[in-house]
Amino acid sequence: RNLFFCLFLVSSSFPPSLHTFFFCCDFSGERAYIIHIYMWRQRRKTRNKMGKVSYMKLKGSQNLRIRLLLATLSTKSIIIEDIRADATWPGLRPHEVSFLRLLEKVCDDCVVEINETGTKLKYKPGIIMGGRHLVHDCGVSRSISYFLEPLIVLGLFGKKPLTIRLKGITNDSKDPSIDTFRSTTLPILKQFGVPAEGLELKIESRGVAPKGGGEVVLSVPMVPNSLKAIKWVDEGLVKRIRGVSFSTRVSVQFENTMIHAARGILNPFLSDVHIFTDHKAGAQAGMSPGYGISLVAETTSGCVISVDTAVSYSRGEDDADLEDDRKDLIPAEEVGEQIASALLGEIKQGGVVDSTHQGLLFLLCALCPKDVSEVRVGKLSPYGIEALRHIRDFLGVKFVMKPDASTGTVNLMCLGSGFQNLSRKVS
Repeated sequence: RNLFFCLFLVSSSFPPSLHTFFFCCDFSGERAYIIHIYMWRQRRKTRNKMGKVSYMKLKGSQNLRIRLLLATLSTKSIIIEDIRADATWPGLRPHEVSFLRLLEKVCDDCVVEINETGTKLKYKPGIIMGGRHLVHDCGVSRSISYFLEPLIVLGLFGKKPLTIRLKGITNDSKDPSIDTFRSTTLPILKQFGVPAEGLELKIESRGVAPKGGGEVVLSVPMVPNSLKAIKWVDEGLVKRIRGVSFSTRVSVQFENTMIHAARGILNPFLSDVHIFTDHKAGAQAGMSPGYGISLVAETTSGCVISVDTAVSYSRGEDDADLEDDRKDLIPAEEVGEQIASALLGEIKQGGVVDSTHQGLLFLLCALCPKDVSEVRVGKLSPYGIEALRHIRDFLGVKFVMKPDASTGTVNLMCLGSGFQNLSRKVS
């Protein structure tokens, strides 16, 4: 027995190939014990090897949202360092922390680690679960639409259909409004074969900065298998313009003024212009006064080009990122004129989507089956360019770009990654 323990202790420092030497030794009743211990040691080594996680290392706070989204879709663990390390207020912002909490709600077994200063984030993605009756408070640092775009992509590839109630700011000047999301973003998904049934955004109440108070309910169906590769290069001609003007805790006259000013610019080009009003009062008006307008141009080929804006008092936060929100309320007439001019600019730029939806369009193309997708966009936006770079790094999908000098547009083609909804098969 003593010889057995001595041999085992010595063998612990030998390579696995030498362990088999002791299998041949005859220790009578002790032989089974040696084999048992050897197998346990090998299982432990295998478990440690399999448990080791490889992390992709990134730096900076730029495009944190799309990095986390792509990491979740590609199941790649990431470490992000130097998050505003040199800023007056270093580290993650409240809306970024809120987005991480949202990922924990819709994904199972994801791991989030943040250091004390908030300048380093370690993220290990889990399984996209989806689920019903989920609730998330988005806060007032960014609007609800900041969370909606990545949420719909995750919902498509979840184990279960997603239904979630989001609370916060519904309209501001930094992110697309919920009106734009409902009239433009959801139709883009349908181009890729997403079922129309179960795809919905309900506006329960509106809320503007600084206090918010809005609520929406998002429903996203699962993709049965994968998205559909598309060829979407014909933007067509504008056949009509629709829109919604809203006001909360101010006179309804603000809405009429914005509509009149916008129509004054648009009607000389197109007679079919209808802008509806949505005046909220009481509990449905949120907790802050404000007003805004959203316009959508529909083309003969089924494209939708949108712009929007909202006017409210500043959030009152000492944050350079929100400096553009600290301004006096713009007169309603000026708001209507500016938004109409912005829509004409987007139409002139060309492409099947507006500049704010380029990143989403590229991501959906990359998530298609291993077939060629081709789309046409106007001048590439900074966010669209960053989306292309991150899609290449996380999904390995590269786009071929062909600028068209005659129209100022860009044709992009890619071979899809063959991404499939495997979460629904996990028991």
